[in-house]
Amino acid sequence: MNRFRGTFGVKRIYEPAADDDGCRVLVDRLWPRGMPRESAAVDHWLKDVAPSTTLRKEFNHRPERFADFSERYRLELDSNPAVEALLELGAAHPRITLLYAARNTQANHALVLLDYLRERQAD
Repeated sequence: MNRFRGTFGVKRIYEPAADDDGCRVLVDRLWPRGMPRESAAVDHWLKDVAPSTTLRKEFNHRPERFADFSERYRLELDSNPAVEALLELGAAHPRITLLYAARNTQANHALVLLDYLRERQAD
């Protein structure tokens, strides 16, 4: 039985924090450029749940590589203990917002992670 009962969402870290964000979790390996830590309103920074440095550099935010990137990132997530840490956070919070810095809002690792977590939630 899955212990997570809340909902997941995603949001660019550069968007203003909102009351309905719930627990705000930065899921990037690197701190977002130009974002002061004091104004980021980040509750947790789980950089280990982000894609590996090698995978991130190979993807390089190129949309034509997104399908391959997604498949390979999901394989990384299958053996990543940080996924469990994220699910544990979900046990204590009704809403988790995954924060990311990528400019592309349609093809980024946070969306892959969101789908992956929702699948795990359904198990």
